[in-house]
Amino acid sequence: MADPRHIAGLAGPTLMAVTTSEALNLDIWSPAGPTLVYLNGVLLFVAGLAIIRTHNVWRLRWTLVVTVLGWAALTAGLVRMFSPHSPQLGEAGTTYAVIFLLFLVGAFLTLQAIRPGPRDPAA
Repeated sequence: MADPRHIAGLAGPTLMAVTTSEALNLDIWSPAGPTLVYLNGVLLFVAGLAIIRTHNVWRLRWTLVVTVLGWAALTAGLVRMFSPHSPQLGEAGTTYAVIFLLFLVGAFLTLQAIRPGPRDPAA
């Protein structure tokens, strides 16, 4: 079982960077063809699978966020892989709300990864 702080230290900054860059460049998804959506789905699927294969712990602690993130990425990846022609979210308040929520999850995971304390692989 992987140390959840290690996963949080990878996933947190990644989420923060991806959400910030997507918020600033949201127009890249408007002409997104099915190939780009499919590729995005493959990457999400692999990332989600890697997380849940190394950390699939369903305890009511901060580490549950890591597990839920893994399952959410895996599910989102499958949806994008099997329906790459589905319309993408446009520039709307809902889109920015989702992006901001994911940024906050990334910030939370980053803070958990860098905070001092014992490392408990079974957490």
